[in-house]
Amino acid sequence: MPESLIPSVEGVRLASMPAKIKDWQRNDLLLVELAEGTSVAATFTQNTFCAAPVTVAKEHISKGGVRALVVNAGNANAATGARGLVDARATCEAVADALEISAEQVLPFSTGVIGEHLPMDKLLAAIPDSVTQLDPGGWEWAAEAIMTTDTRPKVASRTLKVNGEEITVVGIAKGSGMIQPNMATMLAYVATDAGVAQPLLEKMVCEAVEASFNRISVDGDTSTNDACVLMATGARGEVISSSEDIGYRELHEAITEIHIELAQAIVRDGEGATKFVTVQVDGALSSEEALAVAFEVGDSPLVKTALYASDPNWGRLVMAIGNAIKGELDTDKVEIFLDAVQVVSAGGRASGYLERAGEQVFSKPEFMIRIELGRGTSSEHIWTCDFSHEYVTINAEYRT
Repeated sequence: MPESLIPSVEGVRLASMPAKIKDWQRNDLLLVELAEGTSVAATFTQNTFCAAPVTVAKEHISKGGVRALVVNAGNANAATGARGLVDARATCEAVADALEISAEQVLPFSTGVIGEHLPMDKLLAAIPDSVTQLDPGGWEWAAEAIMTTDTRPKVASRTLKVNGEEITVVGIAKGSGMIQPNMATMLAYVATDAGVAQPLLEKMVCEAVEASFNRISVDGDTSTNDACVLMATGARGEVISSSEDIGYRELHEAITEIHIELAQAIVRDGEGATKFVTVQVDGALSSEEALAVAFEVGDSPLVKTALYASDPNWGRLVMAIGNAIKGELDTDKVEIFLDAVQVVSAGGRASGYLERAGEQVFSKPEFMIRIELGRGTSSEHIWTCDFSHEYVTINAEYRT
C-alpha cells in the first residue's frame, strides 16, 4: 500500500477490508476506532423510511461514549424490517467483541442497494481481520471503501495552529446519486484531534452541515441512509467548550471548509455529471424563499437536461422560479444572469442578449446561474449538476 498523503488524526485508527458484500474486487468495509473520551456528534437523514443502521446509530449516539464506527458499502440495509435491525445490532456486537467495548459504543452505517438483507456471514467474518489492520493512516483507502457509484474517493484535510498546538482535521465522504440531503450527505465522517465539548460539537456539526451538505443537489432525492458524523478526540490542545475560547473560530472555519469541500466533491462526482453549477438567488423575502427558488432551479429535470445540452433555455429558469414562489410575484423585477451575461430583465429577454453568449456560458464545465428576485434582501446559494445520458444508464443498471 502506498504511503498516505493525508495526515493522521491522533486518537483515530482506521481499517479498510474486502467483506465481499457485492461481487466486486475492492474494499467495502470500514472500521474506525476512536480513543476513549472522544466527543461524537452527528446529523441523520430526515427520510422517514430511514434505514436500520440509522435507527441503531441514533440510539447509540444518544447514550454517549462512542468508541467505534463500522461502515459497509454495497447494501443499504434499508427497508429490511425487523431483521434489518437485528443485523445492524449484530454488527455492532461483533465490533464490540473484537475491540472489547460495549455494543452501544458502536455506530453502524450502510450504503448501497435498498431492500436487500445484509450478507451477515461475510460481514461478520471480516470484522475480526479488520481489527488487526487498524492503523492511524489510510484515510484515502477509507474513502474508497465506502464508495458505491462514486467514481473517485472524496477526502479533505486541514492543519492549523491553536495556541501553539498543531491541530489536524480530516474528512471523507461518499455520494454520487440520490443526493438532496435534508441534514447532511449520503455518508460523511470528519475527525479532529482537537478537544471540543459535546454541546459545542453538536452545534458545530449542525452549522457546518447547513453551510455545505444542505446546499447540494444531484437529483433531488434524499437517501434513506444519510449521515454526517463529526468526531473530536481531544488528543491535542485544551478542550474548547465555548465559542469564546481560543481556537474556536479557527477550528470552526476549518471544519466548515472541509464539509464544503466534500459537499462540492459529491456534486462534481454526480452520477454522469458533466457540469458543476452554482445557483445564486438574491433579493428574496427570506432565506427559505431563496433556497426554495434555488432548489427548484437546481432540481428541475428540464433545467438539468438543458445544462447537459449546453442549451441556455432560459424559459425553463423562469418556469422554475414561478413554481417556487408562493403568492404574488412582480415579474418585472426579476433578472437572470449566466455568469456576467444578463439573460432576463424586467421579466423578459434582456435587450442586447445574444443566444451565442448564453451558449458560451452553458458550455463551460463550471458556471453560475444568478437570479435577482427584487423582493427583499435575503440571499442563498446551492450547488448542482446536469443530467446526462450516463445518469439514466447508471440508475437503470444499478442492480444489474
